[in-house]
Parts: sequence; structure tokens; C-alpha cells
Amino acid sequence: MPKSARLKLNIKAITAKEKDGAVKGLRIALEHLLGESRKIVPLEESTLSDSGVPSIDEKNLKGAVSYDTPYAVRQHEDMTLKHDEGRSAKYLEGPLREERDTMLELVAAQIRRSLR
Repeated sequence: MPKSARLKLNIKAITAKEKDGAVKGLRIALEHLLGESRKIVPLEESTLSDSGVPSIDEKNLKGAVSYDTPYAVRQHEDMTLKHDEGRSAKYLEGPLREERDTMLELVAAQIRRSLR
């Protein structure tokens, strides 16, 4: 199974205005992914959910959503763990796969706005 998933943007010929739009769009897309993943992240005391953060490398237009607890990876990868109804492992991988098109549109919309 893959340990990461990617949302890839073609940024070869990008202007400064477009880059500003892409950064804003990437930030919005990552916040969207974080929100969707929080809907299914395993929840007992909300420590795992509260540890979720988006991060962006503006220079390279790369971003990530991560959860920072000692057990975050195990909760994500171990399909044998029992979770409350509506909560599950793969709490990042699933929403990224399901929301990919929405995330790309969020980025595209901000790039379009930056060109007005």
C-alpha cells in the first residue's frame, strides 16, 4: 500500500500573479482536506484530530496535511483497529482520493481570480 498520496499541479510556466493564486488555492485546498479528514479521523479525546495541520512550501508549491501524535501513523495504517461509527483508518488517504477533483478546482479558482 502506498504510504503517501499526491495532488500534482503543473507549474512549469507560472507567473508571479498565478503563483500567488496557486499558493492561496493550495492553502484553501489543504484546509478543505483537513476538514474532510477530521470528519473520519479516529476520535476518543480529540487529541489526534486537534493535532492536524496543513503546511505549505510556497517556493515549490507543495503542501501536506499531517497529524502529530505518537500514534497518528498507526491509527492511519492499521486496518485492524476498531473505531467508533463513522471513524476509520486511512483518514487522510481516503479523503484525498475522494476530494482530489474538488481540491484541484479550489486551486484553479484561486489562480483564475489572481488573473482578474
